[in-house]
Amino acid sequence: MKLKLLAGSLALALCSSAFAAHVPEGVELAEQQTLIWGVSGEVPTLDPTKSSDTASNKIISDLFEGLMVREPDGNVIPGLAKAWDMSEDGLTYIFHLRDAKWSDGTPITADDVVFTFQRVVKPVTGAPYAWYLGTANIKNAKAITDGKETVDKLGVKAIDTHTVEFTLERRTPYFPNMLTHSSTYPVPKHAVEKYGDNWTRPENMVNSGAYNLTNWVINERIDLERNPMYWNDKETVINKTSYVASNNINAEYNRYRTGEIDITSSFPLEAYDQIKKERPDELLTMPSLGTYYYLFNTQKAPFNDVRVRKALSYAIDRNVITNIILGQGQVPAYSVTPPAINHFEPPKLAWAEMTQEERYQKAKALLAEAGYSKDNPLEFELVYNTMESHKKLALAVTSMWKRHLPVKVNLANQEWKTFLQKLLQKDFDVARYAWVGDYNEASTFLSYFSSDGMNETSWGNSQYDEVLDKALSIVDPEKRKTYYQEAERIFANEMPAIPLYFYTRSVIKSSKVGGYNTENPNDLRYTRNLYITKN
Repeated sequence: MKLKLLAGSLALALCSSAFAAHVPEGVELAEQQTLIWGVSGEVPTLDPTKSSDTASNKIISDLFEGLMVREPDGNVIPGLAKAWDMSEDGLTYIFHLRDAKWSDGTPITADDVVFTFQRVVKPVTGAPYAWYLGTANIKNAKAITDGKETVDKLGVKAIDTHTVEFTLERRTPYFPNMLTHSSTYPVPKHAVEKYGDNWTRPENMVNSGAYNLTNWVINERIDLERNPMYWNDKETVINKTSYVASNNINAEYNRYRTGEIDITSSFPLEAYDQIKKERPDELLTMPSLGTYYYLFNTQKAPFNDVRVRKALSYAIDRNVITNIILGQGQVPAYSVTPPAINHFEPPKLAWAEMTQEERYQKAKALLAEAGYSKDNPLEFELVYNTMESHKKLALAVTSMWKRHLPVKVNLANQEWKTFLQKLLQKDFDVARYAWVGDYNEASTFLSYFSSDGMNETSWGNSQYDEVLDKALSIVDPEKRKTYYQEAERIFANEMPAIPLYFYTRSVIKSSKVGGYNTENPNDLRYTRNLYITKN
């Protein structure tokens, strides 16, 4: 098998500095290097294999490291791996591990990596991101999660103590990018096997990242301190970091104002303008990899009729949503993929080029064509998970629908777990949803709507699937863009979901916290890249 070196010495030269907190010359550091993050609600888990929420992933990324990680500006570089090679056919990747240790001093080995990936795909594990390894096209990953193949057939194997080989079923040119997701972070085989589900308790946890877990009080706080065994600990500046939980956004914002926390992304929507006025140097608004949707249950009439789906989508004035209702720099969405995605340019879509008045008229005509009128209105339920911002948006959208179309809309809000269950059981008409990219490449958004994606809409289109399949064969990301644009056109023609807006990310950060990159559209920021300045 012929391999082509793609990282090698360049990766080795870059890595040490990329994992450091870059303190500008002349900046005086505070004697006490402690950082407090705000977290909304309880963190469900600190097990990388079992995590699926952003709050958990943030803390997990301080505790653990992936084979690949992101620089502060978002670029992907080797992490626990020091370099990687790819075969000329793109079906084999070999990762060379650096001489790193777990927090208990045990060497991190290729066997830990193999153990981790097998643990993710085992059905008995119940890993929420087991499907992810299938979309990464790791050999037999999907077959194993579907119960059709045994875990020993997974295309991940240890060549020697510090070398791991991945075999893919098809070329996946952005595969290394996918390994930045927390579900792929190696976990310590010896600790998991010894303690079982209790291995993430502070007294049992063994980890690989820049920080160790010292305290976890449910619904209150999680405390971390520097890991002296971390391979680049000498470049870390912050000694202690904590995550303080708040039960609502008002409480979290108040904690920030009193100095109890240093960074938070949770604050009342209506307070944005006031914060911008009173704390202009502390409020950061950045591009984000996220799209807000209303999903249709396309297996349920009348939403199996594309005319109905398009009519409801066209009758929403997205400029009112982004400029008046939200007002935090969000961008109106007429397609699936956010503009902040690397190597992507949205195609020109006919319905996006219309004026809003033209869209209103088209919506009326489509719904009339589908058989709906004042005497026979379209009636359905819009369900959303309980949160004031979702309610505010739902009220605005339903008002637009009712003003321009013969519809009767019933709103239903549900707690998060109940809401997710309804989605999984396809027990909804129209549902609020959002997707935040797992990696910075258009496929993380477009593959959601493929026939074998998560896709709670139940929509499937063979032409859409085929276009995404063809994109996998293209190494050059600029050339892949053509296929992604075609997928966007198919989506717009079928409208299985209503894209409403592309996210921005707003954070309130104390001016004493340095090193926080504002250009990176990925939500994750590693504490090891930050530092505290002297007041």
